[in-house]
Amino acid sequence: MKTLNKKNLMGIVVILVGILIFLSINGCFVSEKVAAKSGAQLWAENCQRCHNMPSPATFSPDQWETVGMHMQTRALLTKAERDKIVEFLKQ
Repeated sequence: MKTLNKKNLMGIVVILVGILIFLSINGCFVSEKVAAKSGAQLWAENCQRCHNMPSPATFSPDQWETVGMHMQTRALLTKAERDKIVEFLKQ
């Protein structure tokens, strides 16, 4: 009976390690995709899906920082995506 429990535990550990490896590898590919995109591309892809895209001149640079923090949560953006979009809008 104890051997069976150890086998079950070992199987669970192997499965969990496999899942962690998969998720960490997948996360690296997502980061590379974000790094390859410009702030303008990310802005078009993420803002247009919910509303019309505002002109970059609509807000001041400080206001874009605030909008970026708000929209990071609402649009489920990563910090890297938010930073690229805000830098584009502040230009």
